[in-house]
Amino acid sequence: MGEELILLDFLPSMFGARVRIALEEKGLSYEYREEELPNKKSPLLLEMNPVQKKIPVLIHNGKPICESFIIVQYIDEVWNHKTPILPSDPYAKAQARFWVDFIDKKMYAAASKITWRNNKEEVEEGKKELIENFKVLEGELGDKLYFGGDVFGFVDIALIGFSAWFDCYQTYGNLSMEDECPKLIPWVKRCLERESVSKSLAHPNKVHDIVVKLRKHIGLD
Repeated sequence: MGEELILLDFLPSMFGARVRIALEEKGLSYEYREEELPNKKSPLLLEMNPVQKKIPVLIHNGKPICESFIIVQYIDEVWNHKTPILPSDPYAKAQARFWVDFIDKKMYAAASKITWRNNKEEVEEGKKELIENFKVLEGELGDKLYFGGDVFGFVDIALIGFSAWFDCYQTYGNLSMEDECPKLIPWVKRCLERESVSKSLAHPNKVHDIVVKLRKHIGLD
């Protein structure tokens, strides 16, 4: 049976990166369609995600799946005969979902205070929260190669997209991830050695350039 996969995405998005990595991990071919965010949203995006009107959206044989957390699990379930993303053990799977939920609820909100705010108090608050959250994750990683142990998996896919934004956090939050969370840096390098990751993440310089333009556009700089 033929599989038509279309991904509606925005290159700098750490959430879109999750889906791109998952598709690459499974060796799936797909059509990538870049959205002109934040100002313009394609008619297809509005049709496929009329409730939230945001990326990423994976369209599988004409049917949309939204929210990166859900999309990655969908990919893993549909193509379960290929390289697994979530562990098979129910407890390990529950733990992986817990940490991805932590990332979704804690990381982006803190990071946004750094990149999309000008108020010094908010930026400092975001910086403090972001470092604290990364330290929690660093503790969970411990001395393991990946969050699931020796195997690259769900939590790694959920978090690695943030690494493309480290330069922005340093620029606007005056923080060094290497100094604050030194154990995470070797993990980032290990992840980037995987072709699925290296070809899916936007280059940090590209992310930085886009953030500079967007900050000017919304009057922050």
